Amino acid sequence: MIFRDDRPPEQKGWCIVLMTDAFMSGWGGAEGGPSYAGWPFPDGEESRVEAWVSSRSEARRVRIVLPTYRPRSGPGHCHIYAYSGQGR
Repeated sequence: MIFRDDRPPEQKGWCIVLMTDAFMSGWGGAEGGPSYAGWPFPDGEESRVEAWVSSRSEARRVRIVLPTYRPRSGPGHCHIYAYSGQGR
């Protein structure tokens, strides 16, 4: 599993809205496995960030995970992006 985490230190303690990416799963960096994408959110922003992620056409299995989330080992790709006010 390829894991990339772009969060700056001040965002490492925030929970994450995580989705399974239906478009990217199975090929490229996720060849033979799932592709996950996640966005951290500060207190009070959970519902807005979750709605923004859920509105994406490729989003499947949208869920909230702990700040320490790591995907299972095996083929696939996971990218945790930095929060930048998504969905505003």
